[in-house]
Amino acid sequence: MARKSLVVEVADSVLDRIVSGELSVDELIPGELELCETLEVSRMTVREAIKTLAAQNIIRVERGRGTYVNPINMWNSLEAVVRATTAGVGAAAAAVQLIELRRMLETGACELAASRITEEQLAAMGELLEAMRAAHAAADLDGFVEADLEFHDVILRASGNVFVSALYEPLGRVLSSRRRETSAFAQIQQHAIAEHEQILVALQRHDSSQARQAMDNHMQQTLDDLNTFVLNR
Repeated sequence: MARKSLVVEVADSVLDRIVSGELSVDELIPGELELCETLEVSRMTVREAIKTLAAQNIIRVERGRGTYVNPINMWNSLEAVVRATTAGVGAAAAAVQLIELRRMLETGACELAASRITEEQLAAMGELLEAMRAAHAAADLDGFVEADLEFHDVILRASGNVFVSALYEPLGRVLSSRRRETSAFAQIQQHAIAEHEQILVALQRHDSSQARQAMDNHMQQTLDDLNTFVLNR
């Protein structure tokens, strides 16, 4: 196995113990030698894994004392936060909270994009909407999700705010897998296509208020579909 893969594997193993509650907040994590023996890897691999987790602020290294678990609100890895949240409050609650976060970010981004979006970006969104329709007709889940995510990415870029894109980038990686879960339902795909049509119309009109409302409607529909089709509420 490649060394990089081993480092990731060790980091994931330690994170799993934190997420499961086996290692709690402010608890001292096992030392290098113990991890080496338990996971059957070299000390260098363990050290690099610890550096990875420390860089994500999941753990902190206190010189002369050891390495401790940080509270989740200090973590800067969205993937790790999602794993911990899913384990703590359940997958359903985590999914709802992700949509709430998207709603806060994307409605504002869409409002900004309305006055800044270019004709080239609008044309690209039109092509992506057609790609969503074609993928839906062909039952191509991967194609549908890819076009859906890129449609939203165009809006984020069109907002012209570099901080929006920077904040959303790690969220996008998480959404890629989550979107497959919801988009697997044909009815949800149909709803998404209809909502994306309204968003595109609002942006073509450069109507900021309408664009924000269209995105908000889409987020509400996404939440409703999650509850109805995925969570069976």
